[in-house]
Amino acid sequence: MSHSKIAIVTGAGTGIGKAAALALLADGWRVALVGRRLQILEEVAHSAPSPAACLPLSADVADPHAVKTLFAKVLSQWGRVDLLFNNAGVSAPGVPLEELSVEQWRNVVDINLNGMFYCLQQAFIAMKSQTPQGGRIINNGSISAYTPRPNSIAYTATKHAVTGLTKTASLDGRKYGIAVGQIDIGNAATDMVAKMATGILQANGEIAKEPLMDVKHVGESILYMANLPLTANVLFHTVMATNMPFVGRG
Repeated sequence: MSHSKIAIVTGAGTGIGKAAALALLADGWRVALVGRRLQILEEVAHSAPSPAACLPLSADVADPHAVKTLFAKVLSQWGRVDLLFNNAGVSAPGVPLEELSVEQWRNVVDINLNGMFYCLQQAFIAMKSQTPQGGRIINNGSISAYTPRPNSIAYTATKHAVTGLTKTASLDGRKYGIAVGQIDIGNAATDMVAKMATGILQANGEIAKEPLMDVKHVGESILYMANLPLTANVLFHTVMATNMPFVGRG
């Protein structure tokens, strides 16, 4: 085995997960690319600087048994886990909260909160037992972990909950050399936020275009956090389009 570090990236097929995975791969990491659609993960692997450093794995993070299996596969293939980028997430339709269905609510909670916990838990189990002990977990929060958008109760509630996961896991990981941090991203140019460039509902009821930033800057941020020694940790890191309406009144 080589001495390159091992990462697991959930939601690695598109957007932020893909950008993070490619940044890690370009830096010499080996990366397990996790998502529900295997074909898209394989396409990411083929586009990587070193396809042999990729392990595409189809898994639904909302299924705890699938998460346990994917960690077992990574450990069987590479022997350890140095980094989990806990990234997989979804949003619900932007409707008034009284119109949100129970099924839509549960889907967001199952993936954004429950799925993140299942991955976090399995990462702790692996990192606690491996030699040398320890590793790093980076949870994908959001600007919404601080400030909601209109009609986003499910997404915002789960992203606030991610902050609770991050703080508690950071505390609980100390004795095992497990560093846990969170990246909060605002308006990275992905398919998920493309509508912001054409116009999105603001708190005052207006529809306004919002600036976006290149998603590669998120990948660079993840790489920076990932490459810190385990004696240092970025607990919270916010990277956002400079002129997006977040601080102040927009």
